[in-house]
Amino acid sequence: MPTLGYTIYKTMFRAFIHKLPKNIVSVFAGYNWLWHVVAIALTFILVNSGFDWWYFESTRSGLLLSLTLPAAILGFFIPIILPVSLYIWGEARNNLRLKNTGSAVAQAGIVAWLISATYKALTGRIQPEFLTHISTVDISRNFNFGFLKHGIFWGWPSSHTAVAFAGAVTIALLYPNRKVLRWIMLVYALYIGLAVSISIHWFSDFLAGAILGSVIGFVAVKSIKTDL
Repeated sequence: MPTLGYTIYKTMFRAFIHKLPKNIVSVFAGYNWLWHVVAIALTFILVNSGFDWWYFESTRSGLLLSLTLPAAILGFFIPIILPVSLYIWGEARNNLRLKNTGSAVAQAGIVAWLISATYKALTGRIQPEFLTHISTVDISRNFNFGFLKHGIFWGWPSSHTAVAFAGAVTIALLYPNRKVLRWIMLVYALYIGLAVSISIHWFSDFLAGAILGSVIGFVAVKSIKTDL
């Protein structure tokens, strides 16, 4: 006989993957595909103008790295803890809005990670040597186009940023009258994105991730609202 915890987990899991394939397609549907083109075009400009490398060299600082490296950890755990906590809290209070928020944030994070990981598998961009304070070799233009030539955990776009912005935009749109909450989510997403752009990613990785994550946030909110 299933326990209450198992029942809640099963219900939560189903809610988190509800319409997942459809929402992935929606990120590229309609005019949304244009934002992918914008992300690619801006990356091309930032890479070939030398901005990515200039930004990397300008941000080599032990103090900056010490302030930003925690973002890699927070950017991994918060997208997992937050939606689960929201959903369980909503279940405990019998609050449909909280459960829907948890589901939407989880959905946005899953879609953001899957799409960014797919892009990474195809672009194979080399990450910066973030632990090296002084570097003379510009590797910001190094891509390995193909499939799984440089894994799915490094490179373009930043999945940390995409997931952070997807969740932040989702919450901001679901709670339009909560100004403080919206600012908190914006600061959180910018901290994660800019922090990884100083450590484990290039600036264009961050920018592309922010664009992609924002689009996904809009898709997640539109999807959850159709169920209300």
